[in-house]
Amino acid sequence: MNLLFVADPLTSFKIYKDTTFAMMREAQRRGHRISVCEPKDISWQCGAPVTATVSRITLTGHPVDWFVEAPSAPHELQRAVKDFDAVVMRKDPPFDAEFFYATHLLEQAEREGARVFNKPRALRDHPEKLAILEFPQFIGPTLVTRRDPDIRRFHAEHRDIILKPLDGMGGMGIFRVKEDGLNLGAIIETLNKDGAQTVMVQKFLPAIAQGDKRILVIDGEPVPYCLARIPQGGEVRGNLAAGGKGLAQPLSARDREIALAIGPKLAARGLLLIGLDVIGDSLTEINVTSPTCFQEITEQTGFDVAAMFVQALEAAQARSH
Repeated sequence: MNLLFVADPLTSFKIYKDTTFAMMREAQRRGHRISVCEPKDISWQCGAPVTATVSRITLTGHPVDWFVEAPSAPHELQRAVKDFDAVVMRKDPPFDAEFFYATHLLEQAEREGARVFNKPRALRDHPEKLAILEFPQFIGPTLVTRRDPDIRRFHAEHRDIILKPLDGMGGMGIFRVKEDGLNLGAIIETLNKDGAQTVMVQKFLPAIAQGDKRILVIDGEPVPYCLARIPQGGEVRGNLAAGGKGLAQPLSARDREIALAIGPKLAARGLLLIGLDVIGDSLTEINVTSPTCFQEITEQTGFDVAAMFVQALEAAQARSH
């Protein structure tokens, strides 16, 4: 296949842990050709298809200079998105206005015949914090609001709570407020911007001490191992980006129950890859934009997550014809 990865700048990749890199490496190993672009490189003009200014790359296997760009004629750099066999949308959050616009351009490319994974409409329809609202049977006590009094009532009821912005990633902007309510007012003001922004509030789950589990689901099928991201020191956040320690472990019966209830349903909507975040027995987030942890799981267990993904991508591309 001729693949296009829409991603962040390649120079920003930490290839020892980057999941998009793992996908590219496996795709190249299987003989697929790799091109890359950023969302800013995608454009459309009336009367013409959606195009992208792309770079054709080859992975070198070197830890520093890990890719080389193939020399290309000008007409090869500007490509119709529909001409690729598959497009893998891997732009990291935040899900801001530019991400939103990129999904619309990619959806237009789909109308022209492009095959995009994850599906642009599905990316828009499943914001990572709010997608859990569809599955209340799996979540703990949760509130979504802009209103200060609502948050204070929730805190009075549950006494130990987590507050987080809807557009954060990697644990950014997450606060814990215990029974004493220390700094609750200031935290609400910081997050809800005097009622201008919506906040998610959840009851604190003590099981975070055993890790915030990332469960990967590929084309509706759960990867048999998850990565428990365990907070370190005095941190409440288990995210690897916030210093959490990743420990791969087999899925529990509850993990598998959650994955099998949600995974096939979202796969049918065009979400080839999702990452479920589970603390204890409770679902806390559904990651759809660029779920990670491929390399950590593979290194610790020997299960090749990237191979499972690329095989699913090949099958999904074949089905789309």
